[in-house]
Amino acid sequence: MRLDKFLSQQLGISRSLILRELRAGLVTIDGEMVKSGSTKIAPEQEVAYDGNVLTQILGPRYFMLNKPIGYVCSTDDPVNPTILYFIDEPLAHKLHAAGRLDIDTTGLVLLTDNGQWSHRITAPKHHCEKTYRVTLEEPIGESVAEQFQKGVQLNGEKDLTKPATLEIITPTEVKLTISEGKYHQVKRMFAAVGNHVSALHRERIGDITLDETLAEGEYRPLTEEEINSIHLPQ
Repeated sequence: MRLDKFLSQQLGISRSLILRELRAGLVTIDGEMVKSGSTKIAPEQEVAYDGNVLTQILGPRYFMLNKPIGYVCSTDDPVNPTILYFIDEPLAHKLHAAGRLDIDTTGLVLLTDNGQWSHRITAPKHHCEKTYRVTLEEPIGESVAEQFQKGVQLNGEKDLTKPATLEIITPTEVKLTISEGKYHQVKRMFAAVGNHVSALHRERIGDITLDETLAEGEYRPLTEEEINSIHLPQ
């Protein structure tokens, strides 16, 4: 990577301002002053600005988080705390959620700085399946699984929902797998059949399942197998 691009990402300032800092002799590579922004830096080299070592980010990053209630999935919110509160990584603000959860929904959130990878999850044309554990206010009706498989009419929508799979655990706890991402879809689907969601927890996105060892607010990097399960175009 070019030095000026790296510094711009790290310091959050324009490349023209980076050139000024370089001319002032504030940047070193492995202890040697460098004044050219076109200098190429290798991953093993140590870059410092004004005596402070800057961490190089090697390639795209991928994490899973077990999201608690009360946090939003945006990276910046003037009112509510965001999920980045839990992410102790360099340049955490460069990460984004690949499929958001509502503030009152818990469970699996995938974070990355690879926009193409997250697009494969969120774009409707890719039909990426997501599984939710749903707690209901009222016992589930006998015909709901069949209704969801056929598709239901959501309030304000012209088309029926795509076929969804319902697994009944108890009369008031179910698992629902959908392949769409309409606004508040799970809550609206149950509202369409006369029920109300009192708690919602996402367990799976595609072939990536929430790690049972992660407590609420904990996260870990994805494995190579998990990353590659989201197929990018060749």
